[in-house]
Amino acid sequence: MTLADTAELTVGQLAARSGLSVSALHFYEREGLIHSRRTSGNQRRYPRSALRRVAVIKAAHRAGIPLATVAQAFEALPHDGVPTLEDWGRLSTAWREEIEDRIARLEHLRDRLDGCIGCGCLSLSSCALVNPADRLAAEAVGAPALEP
Repeated sequence: MTLADTAELTVGQLAARSGLSVSALHFYEREGLIHSRRTSGNQRRYPRSALRRVAVIKAAHRAGIPLATVAQAFEALPHDGVPTLEDWGRLSTAWREEIEDRIARLEHLRDRLDGCIGCGCLSLSSCALVNPADRLAAEAVGAPALEP
């Protein structure tokens, strides 16, 4: 076994160490979130730094951060090698506002959900939770898409 063999992970090793399926890792690679090289036998080899990237992807997923946002943040990180503590600090700072906004929206929903379930109005024109101030009336006729 060479130094290159021990410095890299197979897709199976990366899957076992990260707790993700091989297909999920292949998807992340297609999306440009992680990178591999091909051996002479056409097998994927991932740098050990891919473990850290996968950990961040999983944490972002749990926080509700879209993969497109993760990909955009990863563009500023080194393609090869291990990102520095400063790199990860910039990434988390960039996401902090989005996470705080998500928390505020969830708290807003939580604080109004009991009344919404109890009222049973089923009226998009008067529902303060789904359609505050009947804002959807100005956007479209019929069944306009509601914000996620």
